[in-house]
Amino acid sequence: MRFVIFGAGAIGGVVGARLHQSGNEVTLIARGAHLDAIRAHGLTLRTPVERAVLEIPVAADPASVRWTGDEVVLLATKSQDTLAALTALRDAAGPAPAVVCLQNGVENERMAARLLDDVYGAVVMMPAAHLEAGAVEAYGSRLTGMIDLGVYPAGTDERAQRIAAALAGSRFSSQAVPDVMRLKYAKLLLNLNNAVQALCGPGPDSDELTERSRAEGRAALTAAGIPFVADEVSDIHGRWERIGVGEIDGRSRAGSSTWQSLQRGTGALETDYLNGEIVLLGRLHGVPTPANAALCRLAARVARAGGAPGSVAACEVLAVAA
Repeated sequence: MRFVIFGAGAIGGVVGARLHQSGNEVTLIARGAHLDAIRAHGLTLRTPVERAVLEIPVAADPASVRWTGDEVVLLATKSQDTLAALTALRDAAGPAPAVVCLQNGVENERMAARLLDDVYGAVVMMPAAHLEAGAVEAYGSRLTGMIDLGVYPAGTDERAQRIAAALAGSRFSSQAVPDVMRLKYAKLLLNLNNAVQALCGPGPDSDELTERSRAEGRAALTAAGIPFVADEVSDIHGRWERIGVGEIDGRSRAGSSTWQSLQRGTGALETDYLNGEIVLLGRLHGVPTPANAALCRLAARVARAGGAPGSVAACEVLAVAA
């Protein structure tokens, strides 16, 4: 089994690095300056206890990968890039490669199932960062992170067990689970704070905004009849303690994946696939979701304008939501 990591940023880069270090065959797919840096100097992995430069094969796109039929694709692009990535993958390798969606949100698996034969969901709980070309950071000192996966939409199989075993042998806690989407919806509720943290930073108004967005999320998911309770996901403090989250070169992890996208000036955020999922469910089931809708609109505006993290006052978002 060979792993192709499609999207070698914070999550994909760290997972690929750990799988490579434990002896698995790994190929990365990256782009732009990150691709150039990995080709020229290798992928740099930094943790609280380690710094390693890893020579991992890297390609610019799926068409540049040699496909032999034994690949498992670990998809780690942002959700707004998923459809283009999956289309390129199908064009290069056909519908046969198994794809594991290592992404936030719950829409990626559905998009993948339109195009590919074997799709798996994964809930990833890992403090990681990617802010400079050629380098990724993992802030866990005991475990690198936790990745549970299962067949989409439900169930497990022998391949899921093998993938989980490979991850468990690569400094992750990992198991195959029969109801992975319940875990992903639980994490979706947590991720509703990503836009708040990226746009507004900390403070009492941000706390109120987070609670409003999550209350709307719980109401919309309940109205839709979607299970979302998972203590193993919602216990952030216990998970971070188990992972042993620490500092790298005296720095703690700066912010969520949304914060990192804004900091890098990518021009697009995945908010429409996080808070926007709640807005969609609210519209389908008659549940008002004004806080999440406001976060979607403001996140898109700030990203297009190249705005910096923390450039929106939380009280402004609350006012728009009102």
